[in-house]
Amino acid sequence: MNLTKREEVLWEELQDWRQSLLEYEATDLENSYDKWVDKTFALLPESLQIQFFEKLDGWLFHLNSLLRGTQLQNEASDRILNAAKAMNPNIDSFADMREMPISQLTYLAEQQAARHRLYSLFQGGMAGSGRALLVSSDFIAMLVINMRAVQLTAMSFGYDVQSPSGLLETLKVFNAAIMPERMKMFGWEDLMEDLQKADEQFYFDIHERITDQTWVDEPLKQLLKISLIVMFSKKTISGIPLISLAIGAGVNYQTTRKVTDFALKFYQYKHLLDKNGDLV
Repeated sequence: MNLTKREEVLWEELQDWRQSLLEYEATDLENSYDKWVDKTFALLPESLQIQFFEKLDGWLFHLNSLLRGTQLQNEASDRILNAAKAMNPNIDSFADMREMPISQLTYLAEQQAARHRLYSLFQGGMAGSGRALLVSSDFIAMLVINMRAVQLTAMSFGYDVQSPSGLLETLKVFNAAIMPERMKMFGWEDLMEDLQKADEQFYFDIHERITDQTWVDEPLKQLLKISLIVMFSKKTISGIPLISLAIGAGVNYQTTRKVTDFALKFYQYKHLLDKNGDLV
């Protein structure tokens, strides 16, 4: 194993975390919820289900693709590369960053994670004000914030998100990250299978669906959040709807924290695997 002592410790931590996903036991409430979702989708014709999730996959991929060309994304890309150059003057490109110590790459990724958690906190606070426009746009805003967070985490580890395969990988990481805890092991193992495939063109050789009915869990949580915001936005303290503000900010922050934690672990794992393919 050609890893440093720090990398060996991190590898063991990642293996323990992976095992915790496999050992997660769903509660009776979660099992009942899963059965309800399955029964609900069973009422729909299979062809309609396939069409729905294919369109959802396409829409998410295009949204993810649009983010890479924005001015904000380009500025963030420059910040990451400049920060890496400050750590190591020999860095000229994102590909060069893969030679940096994983502690430095993790630091860069954690900076992006912290930044996007604050974005989510602020976005949730605005939605928590109860104003119709802010509430109605919250779901899209959260998609953008969290997809962007995953892309910048990948870039912090020196990976290309401009290619179609890189974009699809970040989308799959995002999708796995927002899965409920009881389902996350399936998303993780699917990503592990992808890492074992040497040819990046596998993404296009076989049509595979990214989303399924487990993806409904997050929109339902967001709907519940919005319902609570609307309910409590009329209850103010000194003219400020503190309860709804706390609900919006808290839920959004925790969602982005969940996404960024998962993305960080995935790209740490990928980095170590790229450094030493004998690990698996």
